Amino acid sequence: MQQPHPNPALAASVLVLNRGYMAVHIVNVRRAFGLLYRALAEVLDVDEGQFANYDFATWLEISELRAEERKAEDDWISSVSFDVQVPRVIRLTRFDRVPKHTLRFNRRNLFARDNNSCQYCGTNLPSSQLSMDHVMPRSRGGETSWENVVCCCVSCNSRKGNHTPHEAKMRLLRQPKRPRQSPLLAAKLKNPKYATWRTFLGSSTMDVA
Repeated sequence: MQQPHPNPALAASVLVLNRGYMAVHIVNVRRAFGLLYRALAEVLDVDEGQFANYDFATWLEISELRAEERKAEDDWISSVSFDVQVPRVIRLTRFDRVPKHTLRFNRRNLFARDNNSCQYCGTNLPSSQLSMDHVMPRSRGGETSWENVVCCCVSCNSRKGNHTPHEAKMRLLRQPKRPRQSPLLAAKLKNPKYATWRTFLGSSTMDVA
């Protein structure tokens, strides 16, 4: 039996603000609708340059009005009885704190920083076909840090081995450095569907789940 294709809208992200309209999290669509349904959050929507706040019931009504004229950059979730537009921003109604955001060093962020491209040969590959290379090998004191690790294809990683780029006669395309903003977040902000996020994020280091 053929499995139904998952709705691509479920892969979207939603920016969460605290009660003072400061960005605190980025969550998936299911989590966002859970908060809205339980009245722990409201939708903050922009229409013709103006922001407006809607509770869940009102957002369902707004969605019904918009359903006939859907925009290409919008995401929609369908149920048995209604279609609802995925909000881009929600605001918590009982939360005032601003969590401290730290830029995590991990594979996802590293590969996003380097655009999934080997930093020696420039080949762009899926994450499953890439590895992390220590420019100065760990066995020789190299740290696992933004400034010493790059995205690398398996072929170049094997060729470099336990050597520096100079010793292996290989050249780095870019000198690795710590990004000023979460690379995954920066990639999201390039997508027109998340344009409204820029109003609240600035140079945030908030990570994307």
